[in-house]
Amino acid sequence: MMLAARITSPHQGRVVETTTPTPRENEVLIEVHRAGICGTDLHIWHGDYDVASYPLIPGHEFSGVVTAVGSEVVTVRPGERVTADPNLPCHRCSNCQRNQQNQCLNLQAVGVTRNGAFARHLTVPESAVFPIGSLSYEQAALVEPLACVVWGLKRLQLQPGDTVLIFGAGPMGCLMMQAVRHAGASRVVMVDKAPRRLELASQLGASDTLLADELHSTVPPPLPPSGFDVVADATGIPRVIEQAFTCVRPRGKLWIFGVAPGNATATFSPYQIFRKDLTIIGSFALDRTFHQSIALIQDGAIRVEPLVSHRLPLEDFQEGMDLAEHDPERMKVQFVVSE
Repeated sequence: MMLAARITSPHQGRVVETTTPTPRENEVLIEVHRAGICGTDLHIWHGDYDVASYPLIPGHEFSGVVTAVGSEVVTVRPGERVTADPNLPCHRCSNCQRNQQNQCLNLQAVGVTRNGAFARHLTVPESAVFPIGSLSYEQAALVEPLACVVWGLKRLQLQPGDTVLIFGAGPMGCLMMQAVRHAGASRVVMVDKAPRRLELASQLGASDTLLADELHSTVPPPLPPSGFDVVADATGIPRVIEQAFTCVRPRGKLWIFGVAPGNATATFSPYQIFRKDLTIIGSFALDRTFHQSIALIQDGAIRVEPLVSHRLPLEDFQEGMDLAEHDPERMKVQFVVSE
């Protein structure tokens, strides 16, 4: 038996004792050490993430140690320290055949369509498992968020010397800022409502920071007169995305990264997209970018440790979810599941 945080319906969930899963022939059993709360987990909690079904143990940003393997597993052994890609494509549908695995028509996901890491143990296919080498469990639980950023960066095709404006200086925004810096951006400006988040963004390498209310104030902010080459949204807030259109230069790019509610809409001018030669880029989840993300953390190119602001035992599941949703200055909230 094991402890797990189970959501039974929107806004209904608690820590329960449940049966420890048994790995199938091609699966591994992982004892979870760290698991982070993602915005997707909050959408699942509220019932506005359509692909999730209840009852469900959420959690898809995690690390741990392998404790058992199925009879057909050949590359993973008990005792290995690992993380895992939570996205599980079918490799058979037309999108997978077009090398678009994150758009798989039958996509399954750990912590979304199958039980996840807010539990003492979980099972994942062998093909999804990645060794973490010298990374700490805390660092390795941030590989998945960074892999999402790396996938978006590959789609963005940032050019050396580009200027970048990022809305949202939370964990994802700070990962984006470090990633575009490492990819060659000359200047990265961060916008947020929380001063402490902006202070951390500066410490991690942001060129300038702005409180959201100051973006179009009468005091001249540090904005290029013609706009930024790239404007990225890491908030998922429609009105913020609308504001992004006013900050991008002609022939610039808008990177829509934050997860907005499925029924949300935003208003923009099609004429401005046409007239300014704008490019709008969406990036969903990740697509085979775990190796790159592990390397970026291992080599020190991207720092993830300062992004963890709260560490709670799994028994404090409700408190952790409340912190992740309502504390405007929190960064990444992680559950310490096993030591």
